Amino acid sequence: MHSLRTFSRTSIYPCLAYILLLFQCNDAAFAFEPDFLYPLENLTVPQGRDAVFTCIVNNLGGYRVSGDSATARVAWIKADTKAILAIHESVITNNARLSVTHNDFNTWTLNIRSVKREDRGQYMCQVNTDPMKMQTAYLEVVIPPDIMYEETSGDMMVPEGGSAKLVCKARGFPKPRIIWRREDGGSIMPRGSEGLKKEPLTAFEGEVLSLTKVTRSEMGAYMCIAANGVPPSVSKRMMLHVHFHPLIQVPNQLVGAPINTDVGLVCHVEASPKAINYWTRETGEMIISNDKYFMTEISNSYYSVQMKLIIKHIQKSDLGGYRCISKNSIGDAEGNIRLYEMELQEETQLDDNEDEDLNLETDSIETRLYNDIKGPLTQQNENSLPFNSTESHSCQIIVIYQLFLLPVVVELFF
Repeated sequence: MHSLRTFSRTSIYPCLAYILLLFQCNDAAFAFEPDFLYPLENLTVPQGRDAVFTCIVNNLGGYRVSGDSATARVAWIKADTKAILAIHESVITNNARLSVTHNDFNTWTLNIRSVKREDRGQYMCQVNTDPMKMQTAYLEVVIPPDIMYEETSGDMMVPEGGSAKLVCKARGFPKPRIIWRREDGGSIMPRGSEGLKKEPLTAFEGEVLSLTKVTRSEMGAYMCIAANGVPPSVSKRMMLHVHFHPLIQVPNQLVGAPINTDVGLVCHVEASPKAINYWTRETGEMIISNDKYFMTEISNSYYSVQMKLIIKHIQKSDLGGYRCISKNSIGDAEGNIRLYEMELQEETQLDDNEDEDLNLETDSIETRLYNDIKGPLTQQNENSLPFNSTESHSCQIIVIYQLFLLPVVVELFF
């Protein structure tokens, strides 16, 4: 009887231990259920670059799927199309640009090489637990701007006073902004519907730049710049030509120079399209560059040049009229300059003669006074003179100096 009790007591212990072990195993299985360590991150990738999604799953290897002896697995799905891309380390889709890797015990990656615009969308990392666990992230594919040359203006020619419409279009994602600037940094002069000028701008935004009543000062290169925040920005250069007939301005129409010296004649020409410029004598004889004549042209802007003719060692035969002539396809213009001899020596002699006349006039007054008092003007003689005599002498001297100083004063102040 004692032995039976002992047997029963000892046989119950293994059963209790087995039952406790089962409970511990179930608790362990519940404690080690897979979970995501970090959220899946959204990606923004330029077209042509690679995109990599990283999914980190803990406790994946020890988890058994209900009713299946296999462990849980990670799958990649295109959420917006519900297309299965990969399961575990096997790619399901036919897209050769996709691949999956398992770097260590809990890190899974989806690689998309050379992303295209159609790759954008929602991607899901999924674990086949019961219930299923998942996390999603969005792939945005951005495209740098590109000028649409078939829809963009090229170089343009308009008459002065006409209108010009410059168009610039670009593609990309996000949609590019179009900014207009002048290459030389000059101002852009937009105008309202009434043709009135608005405030000058250093930059203008919009696909279409409309210019009305165009002036020659608006001639030049315009830059169309497209940008959307995705480098690099792109630009296109457009040249606006404004046509008008030549205009000549002559700073000095009368030029003087001494014989045997060099002299320069200058004309300022404005013309578009580019004009043919040359010099002639007043007789119509064209002047050609040689040892006697040297001609230059200096460009000041797209439409303005300075013509200069240098005449070396001028002689009497070089004096006379000269013409600067400008011709283009719209018209022609000319300017006239007369060259005369400048005699500096004659002016010096004239000044000397004026000084001599002044001295003679003064001496004659002194002589008359000397004769009146029969000798040099001493203090005693001066006292003996009538009051009006010395006063007359002083007044005459003052009047003479006033006559010569007054023109100088008038010239200085007026």
